[in-house]
Amino acid sequence: SRIDGFVAHVASYREIEVVDVRPLPKSEHENITFRQADLMNAQDLGQTDSLSCLHAIEHVGLGRYTDPFDINGHIKGITNLVSLVSKGGRLYISFPIGQADELHFNAHRVFHVTSIFDLPSIQQHMTLPRFDYVNDSGDLHLDTSVTEVDKAIKYGCVIYTFDKSN
Repeated sequence: SRIDGFVAHVASYREIEVVDVRPLPKSEHENITFRQADLMNAQDLGQTDSLSCLHAIEHVGLGRYTDPFDINGHIKGITNLVSLVSKGGRLYISFPIGQADELHFNAHRVFHVTSIFDLPSIQQHMTLPRFDYVNDSGDLHLDTSVTEVDKAIKYGCVIYTFDKSN
């Protein structure tokens, strides 16, 4: 997440740790700390009650941000994100959605809205209490159902709110 956006807002009321594959400078804000890590590799980053991955997972494994090429990078990344969330904790994850899973060379991935539910780490550990998305027209649909997404969507945006059940 961008430091001048979401991270700064969260830092106004609680400590927040930013993890990035790229080296980042030390923050001057007392509530913001940085750790350099590659989400494709399981690492001992501890666990947290709240984890967000906002518009990042679609880039993992594509080499665009100094990470190594790995066609399954997003799968490894999501699996490792789930492992970082403590039992009873929450994972917020957002990325572009479309009619099918797509790879846009040297840019990002676009996912079908239900693809995330095929991942074993999601199936085994997570429940979905909330689902929000933006459609192709820019309309925001709050606290809706995955099944309500227009099947003809070409390039929308989704945020899944998952709770870790075990």
